[in-house]
Amino acid sequence: MTDAIVLKYEISPDDFTRAGEASSDVKGKLKQMRVAPEAIRKVAIAMYEGEINMVIHAKGGEITVEITPEQIRMILADVGPGIPDVELAMKAGYSTAPDEVRNLGFGAGMGLPNMKKYTDTMEIETELGVGTTITMTVNL
Repeated sequence: MTDAIVLKYEISPDDFTRAGEASSDVKGKLKQMRVAPEAIRKVAIAMYEGEINMVIHAKGGEITVEITPEQIRMILADVGPGIPDVELAMKAGYSTAPDEVRNLGFGAGMGLPNMKKYTDTMEIETELGVGTTITMTVNL
């Protein structure tokens, strides 16, 4: 991947006050680069949903964003509990978020479905007790 711009973000666990900062930063950078608004919107939504999932379900993690003239690739890697049933987790409305998270307005079970909906490709690699890596791309 030559001429790629690579951005890295550390996501803190249980920090809802800072959740969304990484996706907001990427959105701003893509605007500066004059990326098409529709692509920016897709990246911002997918990355925000992933970022929130990392705050709620994982013990934080790292997001790497690779920007090339062809695509934007987002790699979200965490060291959380893993996803026991990916197929079930992909169902709209399914959530394992605790009540205190739901009371904050998060955990409606739309994270993974929205991530898939707003990206051109999405791959989930997960291992129980080890963590999850989600790789998403938005084509330009």
